[in-house]
Amino acid sequence: MSDKDNGSDRGQGNTRMNNDVDEQDINDPEKPHQSRFRILVCIDGSDESYRGVRYAAKMAKGEDVDIVLCYVRPVDQGLRSGGLQMDVARGNMLEWGLELPGITYLKKGRNLLMELGNLKDDWDEKAFHTDIAGTSLGDNKIDYTAKSGKKIVLKLKVARDITTGILDQWELGHYDLIIMGAAARWDKKGSNPIRGILDPAIADKIATHAPCSVLIARDLEIGHGHLVCTDGSDLANEMLTKEAYIASLCDCPISLLTVVPDVESQEKGQKIVDNASNMLTELELDVVDKIVRVGEPENEIIEAGPDYSLIVVADGGKGGIERFFVGSVAQNVIQNAYNSVMIIR
Repeated sequence: MSDKDNGSDRGQGNTRMNNDVDEQDINDPEKPHQSRFRILVCIDGSDESYRGVRYAAKMAKGEDVDIVLCYVRPVDQGLRSGGLQMDVARGNMLEWGLELPGITYLKKGRNLLMELGNLKDDWDEKAFHTDIAGTSLGDNKIDYTAKSGKKIVLKLKVARDITTGILDQWELGHYDLIIMGAAARWDKKGSNPIRGILDPAIADKIATHAPCSVLIARDLEIGHGHLVCTDGSDLANEMLTKEAYIASLCDCPISLLTVVPDVESQEKGQKIVDNASNMLTELELDVVDKIVRVGEPENEIIEAGPDYSLIVVADGGKGGIERFFVGSVAQNVIQNAYNSVMIIR
């Protein structure tokens, strides 16, 4: 099974030699397939990344949703084991030894999926390895397949840096959603930046550059619903369709929010959330609440966010009220929100 599923790899400046079975079919977990919704969960060992795993597990209860857990190891990162021989690296990575952080984190994610009922003991298991010049570790993955065709994959990936590795992984799989943990920007006193194992700056870059939807997990709690922000633009309406599908996967209640610049615009704002609610009703989804707030969009969204599992925003937009998503509003929400944010593409 080749790791070069979609032609050219975005690459890390390393020569790749594939030692996997040359097998290109729709069962390849890293080959795009339109009939399946595919979630890439980036694991870094932090609590937030495992909250992301839990959220992915909730979304992936159906047989048409696959999960890939991925840990990216920078190519120059030293190995505590003192290096791996190629013949060892080609074996099942879970048998290498728990002193390697990436393996430890992926195994914990796999065990969590088993506890949550997403992965069964009777699933078929296959291990694959891809050599990468300059490192004895290379890329490694374990593919778990149910009889129904449902997939869960563990991927230990080498790249020049974490951001490049995650974006390279998207090129291989063309995922529908990337989930990654990020530490909150500020401590409880609101003064000093907090850096988690996965630097928030990396999450910002992925949210900006990934071609698919991205969920940034901060204190992600399941069961409090999605706060969907809309400005009535065509792009925001397109987002509603995609959000409706994602919300249906996790049985998440939806509340709608728009922000108007002044009291005089409240009637227009009410029409925006009413129209959005009608669209979701046509898609057989109920709207819990329709909210119109007055003020600066970024501030109002961030203030309202903590009452929900996550904030949902579109990646830019034109038209609507004061070009709600244009400029840095969506990006600032991603960077500064206290809770989780999902950007829809």
